[in-house]
Amino acid sequence: MADGGPVEHGYPHLETVRAAVTALYRRLSYDTVRTFSASVPPADVAFCDTDDLHLGAQRVARGVVRHFRLPDARLVVGFREMTHAAHVELAAGPEYFVELNDRFRTHRRDIGAALAHEVTHVYLHRLDLAFPTTAENEILTDTVAAYLGAGWLLLDAYREDGVSSQKLGYLTPEEFGYVLAKRALLFDEDPSVWFTSPQAYSAYVKGRERALRDGQQPPLTGAGWAGRRRYAHDRRHPSGCRPAAGYAFTSGPGPGGELRVSFPCPTCLQRIRLPVRGRVRARCGLCRTVLECDT
Repeated sequence: MADGGPVEHGYPHLETVRAAVTALYRRLSYDTVRTFSASVPPADVAFCDTDDLHLGAQRVARGVVRHFRLPDARLVVGFREMTHAAHVELAAGPEYFVELNDRFRTHRRDIGAALAHEVTHVYLHRLDLAFPTTAENEILTDTVAAYLGAGWLLLDAYREDGVSSQKLGYLTPEEFGYVLAKRALLFDEDPSVWFTSPQAYSAYVKGRERALRDGQQPPLTGAGWAGRRRYAHDRRHPSGCRPAAGYAFTSGPGPGGELRVSFPCPTCLQRIRLPVRGRVRARCGLCRTVLECDT
């Protein structure tokens, strides 16, 4: 939780974020991801200053639990002084104890954001989906929260001006915007209408620009002229293809083996491998996205 301190910007965790999206599809399947087509509605996590602190926190927690379809999970929410925004004890369940930072006693509008992250921890715990390190797991948690419809709360908790700042979660604001834009492109959704923070909206716009670029890279036909020209050069000289290009060329076994190109699916970000044969339509086996390519 950045509270008054500097807020990191940019895309320092982008590779882990992309790996998290792929891992989510592999663990849940396309059909299950599609069941999360509706985000957490603002009414379910609204918190008025006149609401009872503990009863209100429990109500918001139930709303987020309901969103993740964890009907037998019961969250007991308390408050204490701590460095982080919140903490959940990942026991066997069905009861989970969540502690929120004492600052939320007076910053109640952001309780939903903190609980969205902690309930996602519970959801991933039950899925048995985890990354090797604690830092990667926190990025996985933020990414899944955003991709499955609860993470807009975390981005909306980002506020910054000339004298103060606040950010919840482990992704940068632009990375949250990137994942939310990926979700928006999948479900034809506009999460920006729920933002109360102008800084959150700006970060979403930047993240959306980055997400749109994923669908404008060769060999996809949506690539621009410069990208297509670079791709044509690399196709003639595949051994000199730069890793930064995103795509890579390999040859089949034996002399004169068929040249193939691999590149990330713009939706689930798993790598797709196709023969280099010109224009082709391909379907991603993981997220079922139909891709128009010119290999």
